[in-house]
Amino acid sequence: MENVRKILPFTKPCMGSVVIPGSKSISNRALLLSCFSQNQVMLRGVLKSQDVELMIKALRKVGVSLDVNWNSNVLKINGCKGLAPIKNQEIEVGNAGTVARFLTAWLATQKNSNYLFDGSDEMRKRPIGELLKFFQSGGVTVNFKKKQGFFPFQTETQEFKPANWTIDATKSSQMLTALMMIAPLHGKSKTILFPDGTVSKPFLNISSQMMKEFSGDDDFACEFEGEKIKIRAQYKRTSSFVYNVEPDATAASYFLTLPQIVGGSCEVHGIWDEMLQGDSGYSKILRTMGAEVTQGSKGLLSSFVSNLAGGYYNFNDISDTFLTLAAVSPLLKSPLLLSGIAHTRLQETDRVRAMAQELKKLGQEVQETNDSLKIIPDLNKLKRAAKSLIEIETYQDHRVAMSFGILGSFDLFGTGKSWLGIRNSQCCSKTFPDFFEVLEGVRLQSLQ
Repeated sequence: MENVRKILPFTKPCMGSVVIPGSKSISNRALLLSCFSQNQVMLRGVLKSQDVELMIKALRKVGVSLDVNWNSNVLKINGCKGLAPIKNQEIEVGNAGTVARFLTAWLATQKNSNYLFDGSDEMRKRPIGELLKFFQSGGVTVNFKKKQGFFPFQTETQEFKPANWTIDATKSSQMLTALMMIAPLHGKSKTILFPDGTVSKPFLNISSQMMKEFSGDDDFACEFEGEKIKIRAQYKRTSSFVYNVEPDATAASYFLTLPQIVGGSCEVHGIWDEMLQGDSGYSKILRTMGAEVTQGSKGLLSSFVSNLAGGYYNFNDISDTFLTLAAVSPLLKSPLLLSGIAHTRLQETDRVRAMAQELKKLGQEVQETNDSLKIIPDLNKLKRAAKSLIEIETYQDHRVAMSFGILGSFDLFGTGKSWLGIRNSQCCSKTFPDFFEVLEGVRLQSLQ
């Protein structure tokens, strides 16, 4: 029998604050960029999660020296100038997209190397072929062990010399980020072309700003021109360096939404409107829907004013947060249309289909296209569906689990009785291992 975590509803308005763990996206970028340094890098606030630990384990397997202190969330990495000390190794990427794309790009360019890459069953369905085509064009031999274009595969490289830097990045901006980060290792000036466009562009800005900080290059330049990125940079940093990882703006979306569902207010420490992460833009959507989100002393303060309205929102640039809003849509005052989310079908699970299926289980009318979801909220149908405990299937996707955890916090029947359960909630270990403990902590704060 699958493990089911019953969510205890809030019986009083939310009155609390939360500290959000570090960003997974920034943590794994920082880990790889640290390897390109010529001296020690200290990372503070790194996320302790499954994805980050996969990156750490893989870096150690290729000979990178890391000292990890999770009690203080401080990691020290001895940079290796972008040259992996061990050139022959088996690498496990799990279901971590950042590890799969970033590490593949770096290791595939190592001279006289031979690496075998594999991942989880879910990762074996996620796109990697477009990235590997680029490396094949530069002389890298790629041997797919099962299905063409997917994990597992082996790379053999004598010398990497691409004629041009062009890639199909329509399925994932991580492929572009991977090329951006390794580009300065292969010459001072590179132009990366992605003629068919890409998704989640704010993540490219994260990469550019982090590259600048890690490079130590006063002449660093990264210019975005349509479907073209011009990079002029070298990794020149020779002195020790300290980098602070931002809290996870995607994880913050759950606790910014929470008081809009249960009433009251919640301050999310370290989260602001303007951050390195594009997902900080979620707060602007909440305001448009009728929420009051202001600057507190330690972070954004989300306060309930009235029930949120629906509306039409394009989530292409902040797609990780569309699940947060979709999950609570049964409680909105009007229909909700979410678009720009087709690429999320290729993430941890088919997120569009997953949300549609679970919302229908909640009695909601859902209209699904390849790139959108329209939800017609119906509270009465939700109550009828919840007469017995509704069990949400997570599809091993942490964001599905956490998003519906917020919905389950609503006291649907006014009795404080659990009406929603989350199957296999441990999948949150990917980015926020103690999410449900933090959620319960806020509930208990609100009772005091």
